Amino acid sequence: MLFVALFALMGCSSSPAADPAADVALPPTDGVFDYQLGGTSEQLSDGTPIDVVVRDASAAPLEGAYNVCYVNGFQTQPGSDWSDRPEAILRDGAGSPVRDPDWPDELILDPSAASARASILEVITPVVDGCAEAGFDAIEIDNLDTWTRFDAISQEGALALASAYVTAAHELGLAIAQKNAAEAARPAHDELGFDFAVVEECGAYSECAAYTDVYGDHVLQIEYPDSLTGADLTFADVCADPERAPLTILRDRDLVDQNEAAYVYDACGR
Repeated sequence: MLFVALFALMGCSSSPAADPAADVALPPTDGVFDYQLGGTSEQLSDGTPIDVVVRDASAAPLEGAYNVCYVNGFQTQPGSDWSDRPEAILRDGAGSPVRDPDWPDELILDPSAASARASILEVITPVVDGCAEAGFDAIEIDNLDTWTRFDAISQEGALALASAYVTAAHELGLAIAQKNAAEAARPAHDELGFDFAVVEECGAYSECAAYTDVYGDHVLQIEYPDSLTGADLTFADVCADPERAPLTILRDRDLVDQNEAAYVYDACGR
């Protein structure tokens, strides 16, 4: 496979999956899951306790739950200043920073060169350290798939950066989740050493098996109403899919706070 060849080029003498990750705790495969990036809450709106939750690195973990810390590892966080690290930013033909068309307040990081990866890690590694210090159990590294969306990004460089994130997490005793990128699930687990997956819209795009075949029940699945409508599916259809993750939820696209009118939450089995 291309991935295996790339690891040989990267000089990996052994599979990153062999890194000492035996002490990391994987998320439960049953209970109540919530994805809380736009606002946090201690329980569901009906008072049900939460067992597994994803929260931004800037938020505190939820006491008594399995906590996953969201880290944007391949794009910049909105409002962050990378002006002193121009080598880390992907640029277009005119030399202007490239923005995510769906999230224009986020610049695309370019891990193609070793020097750029080092610069990126100088910013992101302290964020991962902060997740561990705060008491999170795991990290979710978002936007692994930028190399599939932007041709100028080297796949080899992206995988090398992902491998560095896996090592950083495991050294801190944190599990690490692959985020999306269905085509990379097998090598992400077997070669890079990711422990579980956090996936969006795999039901809408009929690709859940790409994750559950690799990670088993250790997949946290989030669907959004707009993408289900576009796929002519209901959330009940997703829940009836034998290839879905045990912990599958429906959230509003912006993941707003429970008190906002746009808030949506449902879960398979509720």
